[in-house]
Amino acid sequence: MKRNLHAGHRRSGGFSLNVFTEAEMDSIHLATLEVLERTGVFVEADEAIDIFTDAGCHVDRERRVVKIPPHLVEDAIRSAPSRFTLCGRDPKNDFVMEPGRVAFTNFSEGIRLIDPFTGEYRDPTKKDIGDIARLNDYLSEMDTHEISVGASDAPAETISVHNSEQQLLNTTKPIGIGPLSRMESIAVFRMCAEIVGGEDALRERPIVYNGVCPVSPLKLPHEVTEVIIETARWGLPCNVLSMAMAGGSSPVTLAGTMVTHNAEVLAGITLSQLAERGVPVIYGSSTTAMDLKLAAASVGTPELAMVSAAVAQMARRYLLPSFVAGL
Repeated sequence: MKRNLHAGHRRSGGFSLNVFTEAEMDSIHLATLEVLERTGVFVEADEAIDIFTDAGCHVDRERRVVKIPPHLVEDAIRSAPSRFTLCGRDPKNDFVMEPGRVAFTNFSEGIRLIDPFTGEYRDPTKKDIGDIARLNDYLSEMDTHEISVGASDAPAETISVHNSEQQLLNTTKPIGIGPLSRMESIAVFRMCAEIVGGEDALRERPIVYNGVCPVSPLKLPHEVTEVIIETARWGLPCNVLSMAMAGGSSPVTLAGTMVTHNAEVLAGITLSQLAERGVPVIYGSSTTAMDLKLAAASVGTPELAMVSAAVAQMARRYLLPSFVAGL
């Protein structure tokens, strides 16, 4: 089992970046609660609306807007575990997730690649997924394996199942997947359960974690809530990852974007905890600024680094593991 170094903990000196003061983080948190209570979030699926309704949220079913009381959000943050273990098929690759502990993974999901043998720029195939997974499995610096590219030669309706099959067959590390439906989630979870010895064993040794992305600003689409709910009912970790773009789908300021980002992530975490209290969650981010000239997300930029640092700081405040985008 790996317990990697903590970020910002001085040993013989070191560097840490705290974007906000404690008072500023309190202000962002309180502003987030106000947004969730007064503005609310758009929730597309009836099942998710029913869960929020039963918990006491104010729901406008015609507009599909759910307004979440602050006490539900605070309770969801408290009920989510601060520490859990992502397990590999080989126990030596088990990795402890907890606030502030630093690890690395590859990110998902590339839509094209350069063939390493021919140099051709082409669509990825199912074989490519397996090849990249084996490479990741060899690299000791990588702690988990995200789906790197998608199998363009697999049916669109079941592509996540084919992607996950190649991951499971070619790496012994914990894998992160991104299913787009309840059906795909169940299919992948059943494969994982067969590997570890049943559904109960999978809860004890989660070799897979899910990832979902709300749509900015403040929307939980049908497929996102389906995956959150199903993952929670299986007792498996879910990474709720906002991809807001400052100046585009969120305010241009860092603090304003953090409020939008925080509201989206906490809405997903609240739904997860309402579906299955105490289930593991990850506070995720691929939020960055929009390039106002190209109308594209700016990655590998100082703005992304600032957002990611702010996200990690906010997750530590909530005592939740975080996942942030890199270059």
